[in-house]
Amino acid sequence: MSSIKNPLAAILDSNKFTGLNYQDWLRNLNIVLASEKLLYTIEKSPPNKAPADISPKEMITLKQWWDDELKTRCCDGIDVQQNATAL
Repeated sequence: MSSIKNPLAAILDSNKFTGLNYQDWLRNLNIVLASEKLLYTIEKSPPNKAPADISPKEMITLKQWWDDELKTRCCDGIDVQQNATAL
């Protein structure tokens, strides 16, 4: 998560996921994602495909949602993957 340029991301760097600290780690992840306005990406998934009748404005919003979700998944995955090898 430290790849996001946010001083709060240091919370995740200093409190790595170990498996035993899931609740604390998840709370910290939610804090960081909320500060980046990305929390919505773990609360609800975007559609896999754009509807055929989507407007250009809605398409821009959907593409941003896809980008934000990918950013969140990659950062979560990197943090969890890096620390899972230590378990």
